[in-house]
Amino acid sequence: MKDFHRPPFKQNAIAIGFTLSVHLVAIVGLIYWGMSTPPKPPQPIKTVLIKPSDLQNITDFNETTDQNLNLEITQTNDAELNAPIIPVPTPTQNIQRLDLKATEDTKKAELETKAKADAAEKAKADALIAIQKAAEEAKKAEVEVKNKAEAAAKAKADAADKAKADAAAKAKADAAAKAKADAADKAKADAADKAKADAAAKAKADAAAKAKADAAAKAKADAAAKAKADATARAKADAAAKAKADAADKAKADAAAKAKADAAAKAKADAAAKAKADAAAKAKADAAAKAKADAAAKAKADAAAKAKADAAAKAKADAAAKAKADAAAKAKADAAAKAKADAADKAKADAAAKAKADAAAKAKADAEASAAKKAAEESANKKAEAKRIASSAKKDFESKIYRVWDTPTGSNGKKATARVTLSDSGAVQSVIVNSSDPDMKASIEAAIRAAAPYPMPADADARKEARSFSSTFTSK
Repeated sequence: MKDFHRPPFKQNAIAIGFTLSVHLVAIVGLIYWGMSTPPKPPQPIKTVLIKPSDLQNITDFNETTDQNLNLEITQTNDAELNAPIIPVPTPTQNIQRLDLKATEDTKKAELETKAKADAAEKAKADALIAIQKAAEEAKKAEVEVKNKAEAAAKAKADAADKAKADAAAKAKADAAAKAKADAADKAKADAADKAKADAAAKAKADAAAKAKADAAAKAKADAAAKAKADATARAKADAAAKAKADAADKAKADAAAKAKADAAAKAKADAAAKAKADAAAKAKADAAAKAKADAAAKAKADAAAKAKADAAAKAKADAAAKAKADAAAKAKADAAAKAKADAADKAKADAAAKAKADAAAKAKADAEASAAKKAAEESANKKAEAKRIASSAKKDFESKIYRVWDTPTGSNGKKATARVTLSDSGAVQSVIVNSSDPDMKASIEAAIRAAAPYPMPADADARKEARSFSSTFTSK
């Protein structure tokens, strides 16, 4: 991980060391180049113009035979007697001239060598001067780097102090904003909880009313259906009795079958009219008992018919009348029992609904009482906290006023009472000072106004409490 706290001087020292090393290598190279022996320049090629006659004496002993043949060629033309005589230098003069030129060239080369040596000495001296200058510049750069490092350290410390102060101010502002946001969120949550509770209570009341209305409608529909079924059953029973009376002359088997069919139809109608399975079972048992009684009556009638037809007819009529009376009595008893059971069920349901409604009302009342108590406690706590914060703020206000108060001369021990009204931002809106000493009054009012603006609490209730305060000031 990179060390951000490493002092900048160390980094600059590394850079300066690298720069000095590069300069030192360059200077040493320049010194070596200046002190080294320069290469000798190439000797110039000298061209000497001479006549062939000047070289004849020199080359007589060196020429070959074929070259000497040229001397034997005779000249046909006569020499011109009046030709001008041109002085021809001798070979000794030419050699002396060449020696003199070589001496001059040697001196010239020596002068050039000396000039180059002087230039090398001068380059060496310049290199030494450059080294000294580079050392001085390095020392100067080191001093500058040190000064910059000290300035950077001071700037860093100042920046750290400023960052610390800014962080403290930001933390204070964030805490105030968070407290305000928390209070707003709590109020919003309380309102949402109250709305939710009210909606739940209303939904519960609506559901109870709807259930009660549905139960009443169902009871009314059940009563109508039961009355209709009873009327239908009664009409069927009357029709069966009439048909049975009209068919008295029919065969006993037909009468028994008809009676059985009527009983089955009645049992079916009774089973359909009843809502409970035990009523259907009871109807089936009654139908079986009636069928058994009819069979016994039929057997008895058959036996009586063998003895006397009139007695059989009377017995048949008596049996039919008895069966009708029994059926009517049973239907009446069943209706009474069902009505009693329905009434009992309704009373039980009403009692349960009432108990449930009473419990819900009690729970609602308890919840409302608890919420009201909690709200009252929270309000009291909030007011107490606001008063505490306001009291602390007022003490801070008084301390700030005391710090800027320039007490009048000779007012030691004197007292004055001041009532101050502030704005939400801490500015002074009004000041009322009660004192018998005008100097005390003027100095206190001036101190109160000079100490503004005052640091107001972030809480709205506490700020409202702190906007107005009264204090007694004693000159010390």
